[in-house]
Amino acid sequence: MIEGIIRWSVQNRFFVLLATLILVGIGGWSLKNTPVDAIPDLSDVQVIIKTSYPGQAPQVVEDQVTYPLTTAMLSVPGAVTVRGYSFFGDSYVYVIFDEDTDAYWARSRVLEYLSQVAPTLPANARPQLGPDATGVGWVYLYALVDRTGKHDISQLRSLQDWFLKYELQTVPGVSEVSALGGMVKQYQVKVHPDKLRAFNIPLSHIQMAIQRGNQEVGASVVEMAEAEYMVRASGYIQGREDLANIPLGLDVKGTPLLLKDVADIDVGPQMRRGIAELNGEGEAVGGIVVMRFGENAQKTIDGVKAKLETLKAGLPEGVEIVTVYDRSGLIERAVDNLWHKLLEEFIVVALVCVVFLFHIRSSLVAIVSLPVGILTAFIVMHFQGLNANIMSLGGIAIAIGAMIDGAIVMIENMHKHMERTPLTAENRWQVVAESAAEVGPALFFSLLIITVSFVPVFTLEAQEGRMFSPLAFTKTYAMAASAALAVTLVPVLM
Repeated sequence: MIEGIIRWSVQNRFFVLLATLILVGIGGWSLKNTPVDAIPDLSDVQVIIKTSYPGQAPQVVEDQVTYPLTTAMLSVPGAVTVRGYSFFGDSYVYVIFDEDTDAYWARSRVLEYLSQVAPTLPANARPQLGPDATGVGWVYLYALVDRTGKHDISQLRSLQDWFLKYELQTVPGVSEVSALGGMVKQYQVKVHPDKLRAFNIPLSHIQMAIQRGNQEVGASVVEMAEAEYMVRASGYIQGREDLANIPLGLDVKGTPLLLKDVADIDVGPQMRRGIAELNGEGEAVGGIVVMRFGENAQKTIDGVKAKLETLKAGLPEGVEIVTVYDRSGLIERAVDNLWHKLLEEFIVVALVCVVFLFHIRSSLVAIVSLPVGILTAFIVMHFQGLNANIMSLGGIAIAIGAMIDGAIVMIENMHKHMERTPLTAENRWQVVAESAAEVGPALFFSLLIITVSFVPVFTLEAQEGRMFSPLAFTKTYAMAASAALAVTLVPVLM
């Protein structure tokens, strides 16, 4: 069978070269569009449920929120582990799935079970799914600073929450932009207990009055003069005065009782349990850009930086965006280092071929087949969804030395036949076919044996498997491509 493939390739040289050109074109496109990252993603397939329960102690959060959620998530299809963590005012539940589970299928299943248990939670508990990201999704961190002192940290936090956050979330590949540091503005109603007792008003009545006084409702339409007019009651709170004038009822004299009569209304910061500081120069406001699962880290970071450049024009005078963490530098250094090593290996292999074969055309045959095999490996990588990282590129680096073996042996055998039978225009391709068919089957199967040598790596599971499987995949693809090229392209180029 292998001999037949070799002879068919020699007889149909045009189709083999055309197929090679197509393969190189697709390989170049795959190389350009393959996601790039520094390291493989070792994270489990997990879905995080974050539930805010303001003001509650960890034990209360555990009993009323974390425990009901964890018990409900135990029956989610495909879930292998459920972990719950309770903190002051917050609950986190991690649902970890089998590593072959699709991340978005897992999120839909968790959301389905969450909808069943959510009505049983306390009224103030608000569960929500975490971002569709992984443990290596944190790709960029920036800080907002004002060295002129014109804007305080509450104003910087407002810029982050209401301007930068929404703009950055439009960048392809961004899952979430989390705010860090600063102060969140809020209306603060400071009730006087003595006045509440004097007017016999319970504290719950204050809360209900504020809720009723901060809403808008529609009242259908009114038809006048053959036209319809929509009726709408406008009641959203626009400022501190609107909040202060919310009615609470009537006093004993029948005079309207307003919120400002029993409480002081201020604008102040939300209670904080931590701060963000930049380089020891004081407090700052930051934004953490989290990349979506399976996206191209390099392309996402480039998009974020380009968007930030355009947003700088809309910032107030004196406000600067300072890059604190940028993973693209690590990615570029790691990948560039491996590319340089691959290039060095390629040059060494080319020089060895030239020196020992001592024949320019024969050396070019061996040298040309090498990048074609590498590009073929990138085609499979791209369609499989593998990132170009230090492990996957390392697999190609390991395979380079063995990939050239088939071409060298075939060329050497060709030279042996040339010593016995001088080449002419009439017998050239017959000699090529005979010399290639003589060693082709043995070479093909020897390269296949090297190809399957990394099969035991695929039996690794969990983090070990996610770490080393990219290396095994790319090494296997490169060796398989070299085995195929040894019996198709190499005889044609000889």
